[in-house]
Amino acid sequence: MMKRKKTKKIYVGNVAVGGDSPITVQSMTNTKTSDVEATVAQIKQLESRKCDIIRVAVPDEEAVKAIPKIKKRINIPLIADIHFNYQLAIESIRKGADGIRINPGNIGSKEKLIKIVKEAMQANVPIRIGVNSGSLEKNILKKYGKPSAEAMVESAMRSIELFEKMGFFNFKISLKSSDVMTTIQSYRLISDKTQYPLHVGVTEAGSYNDGVIKSSIGIGSLLSQGIGDTIRVSLTSDPMKEVIVGNKILKTLGLRDYGVDIISCPTCGRCSLNIEGIVERVSRQTEGIRKPIKVAIMGCVVNGPGEAREADVGIAGGEGYGVIFKRGKIIKKVREEEIVDSLMKEIQSMV
Repeated sequence: MMKRKKTKKIYVGNVAVGGDSPITVQSMTNTKTSDVEATVAQIKQLESRKCDIIRVAVPDEEAVKAIPKIKKRINIPLIADIHFNYQLAIESIRKGADGIRINPGNIGSKEKLIKIVKEAMQANVPIRIGVNSGSLEKNILKKYGKPSAEAMVESAMRSIELFEKMGFFNFKISLKSSDVMTTIQSYRLISDKTQYPLHVGVTEAGSYNDGVIKSSIGIGSLLSQGIGDTIRVSLTSDPMKEVIVGNKILKTLGLRDYGVDIISCPTCGRCSLNIEGIVERVSRQTEGIRKPIKVAIMGCVVNGPGEAREADVGIAGGEGYGVIFKRGKIIKKVREEEIVDSLMKEIQSMV
């Protein structure tokens, strides 16, 4: 088991972040926050897929007014995402947001940051210092000539020093870039300099396929080094997919015991089933299952049960039929057209 760096523990609502608390998965709604019904509906869906913390965009007063209405109807902490307008951050805190995310590079003057921090201190609300490579302070960008890991760390440290000077320590940090290696280096550098919890992710990661690869490499690399306390997979896609991928990253690294883990063979000339189609169907039908179950989908009867002996349940194909096995022991033989339904019945019996 990888050793995780010990960081300061803070609370976002009733969810602990950092310290010895489990690594949490976050996402962000893509609805208009002012549309309370649509936003609540999406958050409820995300909750069902084990989203631990949700963030909503707060671009205007209408979004601020929606915060208490949304909070009454959801079960996970809500973070207000603020850009440019420091007054929206203050009002979001007053309206009951469980946390706020600000980017010091676009909030403006130090005086505005001080006002936000004073409000957060009074309400005991945590802040995320969210540094992005694309919105660094002008003087820092001029100093380094480009958005580098060192530039992002300097930006973050500037806010950290201000917060600490004010006696405010209730915050976490993120340093995100669309470049994976810059992201990794940024988090490594900041991890050596501070003990504050880190929110890890690759920003503007792109389409689903590209974003999954970038996020898995970036987030997975850092987590495998013990760096990271809460994560978000940023995809140009449905937020549900962000949560599903985030949970799978944690599960793959042994950091979250959650949901169905499908192992399947890469296919070969012996394969007599449409393995790809079966894997897709079983994946869709098991997305909502929270209990950790290992499911094997193998292409041939000869090697399937043996190679997947560690699976809780699985199938292996033959010519026009397949077998269902548990822990490597064959329990029944079924026709090919019934194999997915039979497998799902066995999985459901374990839930």
